[in-house]
Amino acid sequence: MIFGLESRVAYALLIAAVALQRLWELAISRRNQRALLARGGREVGASHYPWMVALHTAFLVSCLAEVWLLDRPFRLPLALGALAVLAAALALRLWTLSSLGERWTTRVVVLPGEPLVTDGPYRWLRHPNYLVVVLELAAIPLVHGAWLTAAVFGLANLALLRLRTGVEEAALAAAEGGR
Repeated sequence: MIFGLESRVAYALLIAAVALQRLWELAISRRNQRALLARGGREVGASHYPWMVALHTAFLVSCLAEVWLLDRPFRLPLALGALAVLAAALALRLWTLSSLGERWTTRVVVLPGEPLVTDGPYRWLRHPNYLVVVLELAAIPLVHGAWLTAAVFGLANLALLRLRTGVEEAALAAAEGGR
């Protein structure tokens, strides 16, 4: 029991909260994307985007399915550690969004001639939001022992991030060269 709820129900509420956060982020992303395109920005690498959406949607479903169908046990020490990682990832995500401001989107949209953002977490990391995603894909399932989801989606995400970072790096180099 967690706050009077059976642990799987509490976990389902956590997954619902994460899903709502993702919807909020998508709304911000769409708004920012429209503004960037209106300022002359251009989207690149759109072909991989549906795969990212599918992966992240399937991930949330898999978290619930593994916990409910495979009856994964709730282990408080593991849950507390995973929640601490999740809280750190959320803080880094908010810092990243704040640092990029209007330039943050879930798609790769570049403004030719604009300098790269080097404030906030970008002082130390080239792609802090991708670190956030890696941490979340490990931590969210482990809150309730869904180790299989953490492993499978963690590996799938690494493959997708390899493609995504290549697309983004090429786009940023081209945009920066257009100064």
